[in-house]
Amino acid sequence: MSSNQKSIVYGEYLLFPIETSYIKPNDSLDIIIDKVSSMVKDDDYLVIAETPIAISQGRLIDEADYIPSLKAKFLAFVWSKYIWGYVLGPLLRIKKRTIKNLRRLPAEAAQHKEVVLQFYGWKHGLKPCSEAGIDLSNVPGTYVSLLPKNPEKTAKDISKTLNELSKKEVKVLIVDTDATYRIKNKYFTGLPIAIPPIKTNMGFWAYILGQISKNCGSTPIASSSAIDVEEGLKIANTCEKYQKSLSSNMETVHDMKMKLDKSGNVNVKDLDSIVHTPAIVVRRIYS
Repeated sequence: MSSNQKSIVYGEYLLFPIETSYIKPNDSLDIIIDKVSSMVKDDDYLVIAETPIAISQGRLIDEADYIPSLKAKFLAFVWSKYIWGYVLGPLLRIKKRTIKNLRRLPAEAAQHKEVVLQFYGWKHGLKPCSEAGIDLSNVPGTYVSLLPKNPEKTAKDISKTLNELSKKEVKVLIVDTDATYRIKNKYFTGLPIAIPPIKTNMGFWAYILGQISKNCGSTPIASSSAIDVEEGLKIANTCEKYQKSLSSNMETVHDMKMKLDKSGNVNVKDLDSIVHTPAIVVRRIYS
């Protein structure tokens, strides 16, 4: 392990944040693997955010290329901005920050809804925000990133490479900050993908049911090997709490522009000007 590799105790885990430059489209994830391979131990988890994986796969869509339909305009400016921003949002007591963001949706929101409709359909388009795991932050210009392609295979491939390099048994978990919810012993999410037994692809209905359910926090969308759902959720949320403590954390496009002091479009140079933490090594502390 590098002598300057920082570590943080979070509850029952020891975290090793992996800091990198901005991962660009079609970049190799070796920048993460190389940093990790010399420091891991058996049974460690390498937890990777889904967005840098999606970007490295080139899963970017330029929303400027999409002409919004009447359906998309309705979803953006009637359904999301007004019905959710002024009626359903306050009624269901969703986050005040979310309500504020919905009420100030820009004209480009209709193009975003068009992308959601074309790639994922009405079930996700009816959700007022964070539809289908599409990420508007940590991407340049008018681009958005879709979820990674075949994240389970990606997790297994990274784990295999890492284990060969380190000679250790390391598991890989890919996570998304969109929520998983629980009613009794049933788990569900609006996201199209998640680890079993989480019920997936519920879109808008998960968001509605989620308001009367237990919010379990971030969603593990893929694992290199079988993992208990409670442990997966605990590890994902531990990493999210750490990420939120960072000064570089950018949960929304508004956070991104504020952090980078940009009123217009953010470019790759802007994103490359700050330190990113796309992954964290998680090690259980045994007493």
